[in-house]
Amino acid sequence: MSKKDACIADLKTRVLTLNLAPGAMLDEVSLSAAYGLSRTPLREVLQRLSGEGYISLEANKGALVSAMDFAAMRQFFQTAPIIYCAISRLAAENATPVQLKKLRAAQFEFSKAKGGLDAGAMALANHRFHEITGQMSANPYLFPAMGRLLIDHTRMSQRFYRGAAPQDGVRINQAAHQHDLLIDAIERRSPEEAVEITLDHWALSRDEIERYVWPDPLPNDFGPDDTARQET
Repeated sequence: MSKKDACIADLKTRVLTLNLAPGAMLDEVSLSAAYGLSRTPLREVLQRLSGEGYISLEANKGALVSAMDFAAMRQFFQTAPIIYCAISRLAAENATPVQLKKLRAAQFEFSKAKGGLDAGAMALANHRFHEITGQMSANPYLFPAMGRLLIDHTRMSQRFYRGAAPQDGVRINQAAHQHDLLIDAIERRSPEEAVEITLDHWALSRDEIERYVWPDPLPNDFGPDDTARQET
C-alpha cells in the first residue's frame, strides 16, 4: 500500500470512529509530518476525501471534517430509507457470487467484533457490510449517495455500539440477525423481502440515531415541594 493510500484509509477510519470530530480542522503541516507526505500528494488525498464526503475544503479555512449539523441530520433522515431500500432491491437483483462471499466475510467480522465487544470494530464492519450491498447494486448514481450516507450513519452509530445497557446488547444482536436475513434474501434473489428487511433494519438504526441526536434529558432534581415552588 502506498503512503497516499495508507493516509486515505487511516483518515477515513479516524473520521468514522470519531477520532476526528465532526467540524474539526485538519492541519496540513501536521498531517504531512504524520503520514510522510509532501504538500502535493497530501492535497490529492484531501481532494479525494472531500469528493467522497469525509471532509470539506473551504476557502480561507482549509480542510474540515464533515460537520453533522441540524440541516445535515434532517436531510439524512429524509434520504437514508429511500437510498437503502433502493440499494437492497438492486443488490438482490444484481449481486454476484464473489460479492456475496465478501458480504459474508464482512458479517463474520461484525460478529467477531460483537463477540469481543469492540465498538469501533463493529462500527467499521457494519460500514463495510452496507458498503458491499451498495457495490452489489451496480448503480453509479445510488452507490455514491449511499457512501455519503454511510459516513454519517457510522459516526452516529458509535453510541449504539458503545452502549452499556442490557437493551443495547439486544439491539446489536437484532442488527446482526437482520444482516443474516438480508444476506439470505439477496442470495435467493428476493428484492421485495430484501426491502422489507432493510426497512426493519433502518427502523432499528433510526431509533438509535435519534438517541444520538436527541440524548436523554437531564434528571429532574426537584422534589414535589420544589416543583410546586417553581410553578408559583
